[in-house]
Amino acid sequence: MTYLLEAKDLRKQYPDKLALCGLNLQIEAGEVFCLLGQNGAGKSTTINLFLGFIEPTAGAAYLNGLEVAANPLKIKQYLAYIPENVMLYPHLTGLENLALFSSLAGFSYKESELVAYLAQAGLPVEAVQRRVGSYSKGMRQKVGIAIAVAKHAKVLLLDEPTSGLDPKASNEFSELLRQLSQQGTAVFMATHDIFRAKEVGTRVGIMREGELVDVRPTATLNANELEQLYLTYMQ
Repeated sequence: MTYLLEAKDLRKQYPDKLALCGLNLQIEAGEVFCLLGQNGAGKSTTINLFLGFIEPTAGAAYLNGLEVAANPLKIKQYLAYIPENVMLYPHLTGLENLALFSSLAGFSYKESELVAYLAQAGLPVEAVQRRVGSYSKGMRQKVGIAIAVAKHAKVLLLDEPTSGLDPKASNEFSELLRQLSQQGTAVFMATHDIFRAKEVGTRVGIMREGELVDVRPTATLNANELEQLYLTYMQ
């Protein structure tokens, strides 16, 4: 079976710190995997290894069956990345940003199609022709989701995507993730938000000091139980 995301004995050693210690993980199409952990636990390191931004010290990261380190350009056609602060061009409109990033991925869309992608991602119609510099964080994330959909990304990597969002925007973002998972996208989300991990995740993992110390199906835990489990590992 080819997993959309897979880590095999993945390790990252820096001169002064072991950031990731022998990670083994498989994520299937349609799955939303939420990774919890304190700052410095290894969550962002894991994402950066899957993105090919850094090279592993040992082991390997795979995306759609391709080893990331050996295929740094090819893997990008299968994935989309939404960091804590989505990087868009502030002097371009939402529509222009979507047109640019989808064209860089090799797609050419009519304006009506681009507008439809933005609407599907929940961007208000009156914001489509506004410069992104005037957008809220939630609106920028919706453009990020539209880019992922327009690229037909099989994998969506998220690093603290709900940080700083108000409850309404956070709930809207969770709904968009559910829609993408129902369409077969594999979602990997590093987060501090235990409630959101329980609400949107199909599985949740807990990382501590570079090790994945527990993985549970979210259906087996309520939010309070997940919080207590997390706190147990953080002691």
